[in-house]
Amino acid sequence: MIYRVIAQEQQKAMTTRLCRLLGVSRSGYYAARSSQLRSIKACPVVVSLKALFMASGSAYGSRRLQAALKARGVCVGRYRIRRMMKKHQLRPTWKRKFVHTTDSKHDLPIAGNILNRQFNPEAVNLAWVADITYIRTRSGWLYLAAVMDLYSRKIVGWAMAPNMPAELVCSALQMAIAQRQPAAGLIVHSDRGSQYASAAHRTVLDRHGLVMSMSRKGNCWDNAVMERFFLNLKTERVWQRDYANHAEAMIDIADYIVGFYNSVRLHSSLGYQPPTAYERKQAKQPIAVSEII
Repeated sequence: MIYRVIAQEQQKAMTTRLCRLLGVSRSGYYAARSSQLRSIKACPVVVSLKALFMASGSAYGSRRLQAALKARGVCVGRYRIRRMMKKHQLRPTWKRKFVHTTDSKHDLPIAGNILNRQFNPEAVNLAWVADITYIRTRSGWLYLAAVMDLYSRKIVGWAMAPNMPAELVCSALQMAIAQRQPAAGLIVHSDRGSQYASAAHRTVLDRHGLVMSMSRKGNCWDNAVMERFFLNLKTERVWQRDYANHAEAMIDIADYIVGFYNSVRLHSSLGYQPPTAYERKQAKQPIAVSEII
């Protein structure tokens, strides 16, 4: 015990002499050492934070990172996450571009807005939304047609081509039908583009008993959920790449849809769950039975 006290006093005396020699106060020295120790303790959290940020394609902000950490059993406040992101320069960056992909100046039949912004159906395969966007490559534009199930925000069909004829949207729709096997009466909502108003697209819908719905003229909000998916795709993947050709872009975009967006990406509208996990979890929910006899 005596030796321990003597050793502590010697350590204090040595610290005092060193502080005087370096021109710093003892309180400043101890404050700096305490801060360093806190940083060391925070390292596991920072490592997990960086790993999740990089796994998201440098796309997650503080809300999704908080949810992702919580899923790993690490509870961290959002403002602390924001401070760590700032300290370690974890900045989600994106830039917005715009190219018209819709030709609504045509004489083809136009459907009414049956969906009417009802973006939260009660089950799968009740309402889908569809749209087309563009992808820049060094070999020219690549066009992506996609179909989303509004219930889980899952992309259930897609097709890509260097041009955008009616066959492009038909291929995306047929892929969705093959994967989901929907019952008749499903609403398929799109904009007023000539591809969606075409006879070929209407034939696919009629063959399977699906109901056509179209946005009002010049109203992008009527298809806002699909517009949001395209923005996510571009900010989280496309605008971080420089595609040499169409084939390279097609492989990477399919990987984003299947390997990240549908199966990994946390969606705030789904309680920070990926679409596939959300559908699986909801399918396991017990069906409520009425107590009225």
